[in-house]
Amino acid sequence: MRGQPRRLRLDTIDLYQLHRIDPKVPMAEQLGVLGALRAEGKVRHIGLDTVTAEQLEAAMEVTSVASVQNRYNLLDRSSEPLLRLCETRGIAFLPWFPLGNGTLTAYPECADIAAAHGATPGQVALAWLLHHSPVLCPTPGTGSLAHLEENLDAGAVRLSPADRARLDALA
Repeated sequence: MRGQPRRLRLDTIDLYQLHRIDPKVPMAEQLGVLGALRAEGKVRHIGLDTVTAEQLEAAMEVTSVASVQNRYNLLDRSSEPLLRLCETRGIAFLPWFPLGNGTLTAYPECADIAAAHGATPGQVALAWLLHHSPVLCPTPGTGSLAHLEENLDAGAVRLSPADRARLDALA
């Protein structure tokens, strides 16, 4: 990490997302190093990737955590306990794989709701995330400007309680 902000042409990395806690190194040691980098002004916020609620609790005993990034989408809600903890603590939750690699589009519920809103099934899946929790910040990947615009337009899709109930039932 030494010198990296310079290679990025930054004085400070706004969010350093620790992608995978190394099982060979005590978590407190890893977070201690990041905390020291924050104290030096090289890192502004620390985030964790692929953690459990228990690991997040342990991490917060060592340092403050601004975000977590775990797999989470309309069909895969295995990180629900972690999401609830993030809500309680005001921690951003960055769901990776928010569109399930396109598998969500195969569900007729998504297609039906999308048609009713003049949207795509992917937009419905992203809208569900945005309605599901105030700390969810989906960051779907994209390969084109058109796809990026489609993803951004998901924020304008207003799901009704009935829509959300149908989508909730998918998991």
